[in-house]
Parts: sequence; C-alpha cells; structure tokens
Amino acid sequence: MTIRSLILASTLLGSLAAPAFAQRTLPSPVAPDAAVAAIRETALQDDVAYDIVSGLTTEIGPRPDGSPAEERARQWAVIKLKALGFQNVRIERYELKNVWVRGTETAEVIAPFPQPLRLTALGNSGATPAKGLTLPVVYFPSFNDLLLAPAGSLKGKIAFVSNSMQPTQDGSSYGSQGGARFLGPNVAATKGAAAIVIRSIGTDHGRGPHAGTTNFAPGVTPIPAAALSVADAENLERMFKTGKPVSLHLVLTPTVVPSRTSGNVVAEVPGSDPSAGIVLIGGHLDSWDLGTGAIDDGAGVAITAAAAKHIMTAGTPRRTIRVVWFGDEETGGFGGAAYAKAHATEQHTIASESDFGADRVWRFETNLPESAKPVADRLAVALAPIGVVRGADKAHGGTDVEATLALGGGGIDLNQSGLRYFDYHHTPEDTLDLIDPAQLRQNVAAWATMLAVVANAPEAIGPIGAKN
Repeated sequence: MTIRSLILASTLLGSLAAPAFAQRTLPSPVAPDAAVAAIRETALQDDVAYDIVSGLTTEIGPRPDGSPAEERARQWAVIKLKALGFQNVRIERYELKNVWVRGTETAEVIAPFPQPLRLTALGNSGATPAKGLTLPVVYFPSFNDLLLAPAGSLKGKIAFVSNSMQPTQDGSSYGSQGGARFLGPNVAATKGAAAIVIRSIGTDHGRGPHAGTTNFAPGVTPIPAAALSVADAENLERMFKTGKPVSLHLVLTPTVVPSRTSGNVVAEVPGSDPSAGIVLIGGHLDSWDLGTGAIDDGAGVAITAAAAKHIMTAGTPRRTIRVVWFGDEETGGFGGAAYAKAHATEQHTIASESDFGADRVWRFETNLPESAKPVADRLAVALAPIGVVRGADKAHGGTDVEATLALGGGGIDLNQSGLRYFDYHHTPEDTLDLIDPAQLRQNVAAWATMLAVVANAPEAIGPIGAKN
C-alpha cells in the first residue's frame, strides 16, 4: 500500500485509520547503489556454492565432530579455498575434549506387538550393557508431562517422550519443542529412568531418525538416550493407546575418546583499511553422521564462501572479510568458542553465519550501533529486489558466532525459510538432492549483497559502542 493510499484510507475511515497511520515510520530515502546491484545480479547466476557443497558431500561425506573425516574435510577445505583465490588460508587448531563416538544402536518392541524400531543415539548419550536392556516403557505425550513425573517414579523403566513439532518459517518450533532432546534425558535420569527414547525433533513423518546432542548436568550420570524416527514414535504411541503394557529391548553402545585435535579453517579477502575492522562470516564444517551434511551445514560454508568470492572478484573491499569454516558445532559450538578466544583482541565489526539449510532468505535483522543505521537502510533497499524483507527484531547470530558477538561485535542475520528444514535436519536424508540450485543462488546473492554493503560502508559499524 502506498503513502497516498494510506492517506486516502485515513481520510475515508477517519479516527479508525488515523492511529494505525500514526504508528508508521517513514523509511529513510536511499539511492540504489549500482555497484551493489551488479554484484547481487551476478551472484544470482552463481554456481560456485553448488560446486562447493557437491564436492564436500561427494568427496568427504559425513563429518562427525572430532572424527578422521572432519580432519579430511579441513584438508579438503584448505585446497578448495586456495583454489578459489582466498588469501591467508590456514587451519587454526584446538583441542577437543571428551569426543563422543557412536556405537551399535538398535531397538525392538518386545510386547505387546514385537517389531523392530528405527532410532539413533543422541550425542552424549550413556551406554547400555553390551547385550542391551529389556524394560517396561512409560509414555509421556509431552516434555511437560515428563517434568511432572514424581521423583523416583521411573526407576527400572524406559521413558518415552513423544511431543510433536510443527513446521514454522522462522524455525521457532525447534526451540519450543527441542527441550525433549536438549533437556529430556537429564530430567529422566534425575527421576530414576534407566534409559529414554524420544520422538525425533523433526517435522517429517518418515522412518529416518533425527540425530542431535543432549547434555547432562554435573553430577548426573548419563543414561542411554535415543531419538526414534517420527513414524516409529507414532507407531509406539498407537501401541500405548491399546491399553496394553509396552516393553522395549534397547542396545546403545557409544564410547568417549578423552581428547582429539580439531580446528577451524580460516580464509580471507584482505581489506584496504586495517583500522576498519573485520567482517566475520561462515558456517560449520562438521556434520552429523547419518547423512552427508548437505543442508547442515555444507550449504552454509558454500553460501558464505561463494558470496565472499563475489566481493573479491569485484575489487578490494574496505574491510577484511574473514571466512571461517568452524569445527565441532554440532556437539557444543567448540569451534566458535575456540575462534573467539584466539581472536579476542581483534576488531570484529560484524559476525554472521549461515546455518539453516539452503532454502531462500526471506528476512534480515541487524544488531548495529546508531552510527550504522544508514548501513541497515541501504541493506534493506539492496535486498528488496530478491524478496528479502527487513525484520523488527535484533540479530542474535548463532552457535558459531555467538562467542564473538559476546565480545561486542555487531550482528546481521539473513534468515532462511525453515518450512521444510526440519523434515531433514540431522537425518539420513540430509543429502545433496535436497538443495534447490535456484534457492541456493538466491542465498548467495543475499550474502554477497550484505557483504558489498557492509564491507565497503564508510560508517562506523561496530563493535557495538566502539568507533572504527
């Protein structure tokens, strides 16, 4: 609706329309930047990102935290980033403690209707005896129902939590329903459970379980914990609805390696003004082991690297763009924490990551100082032609950059559609065929646009509260 039509509506509707119009704020006028637009349009034809994620998933495959495959991925990344023309490419190593390693994982219904179930152990799960456990199951329709269970009521039993997750564009249902995975095993352990199985935190209805990590509080002994495929969890629910007692045989044999060397892969597009600070972008190189880590997060490292290459091709930016392929995000964000510690004295103006798949960017949000308001205004105009709207909330980053943002850096989030992301998140189906090349190109265009605006902005951007 145009300003003129708003005014006309106000005239016709009188006092009913006036308050709504009064609450609107006119945006600052911004002249489109032809150079930024050219980068955006060129990026819409990008094939570099697809080449990266295709190569990573084909030549390396799954990249579990602390694994030999993750090390091979780092070596592959160095070769790829150098070939793309990045400078100062290196691996920054750190020590990864208590590396959880998946073992055997099987489950079957013993009664009332014997049949196998598909499941996967949650990261940091405890282990059953080698021959497994056969125990009665207590059903909790939601995580809240588990929280209400009396202390000690689960002794000698397996808890089953089956809360359901629905798709949302912004992925907010992952936060609202994820407690069953993030916290459920710890809660079950404190109530005496011998083990726990949960309905996978996902929006699909298939037989591929969703992996993911869980955490136990200090002093709580980890119990065996696994995620059932959504279809198998729904089947187990139906068994309980018959009113007959249910028992399972569960075998989970993960182990823990005390220490392994890991690392982040770092590459740069050097800027012309060292005093202007660093624009940090990237994604995480590691993945869960069930699929090949295409959308989580091969797409993220591919999108950000391809976007940075477009800026490099266009010339030398004012600010240095640092591309980081972080290690060990899936089991605790250890790569992001190690990066922030190693680079704590450096001036990061912006820190931003891509870690929500490969579907189109629909919204951006910022967390910038007042001095950088014109930067956000120019970004809004530059992103509008590819369907990206300006959000009202502050950017919060993600696991890989949150430690850097905590040091005072500004943030920009480029939000992707999450409507189908959690159908495949952490599953065996996380493979290259999920990626729509056209949507991947739109992502690269959005990121290249953001970099073109931010890396060359004359204004002070951050750190928040600082001058540059």
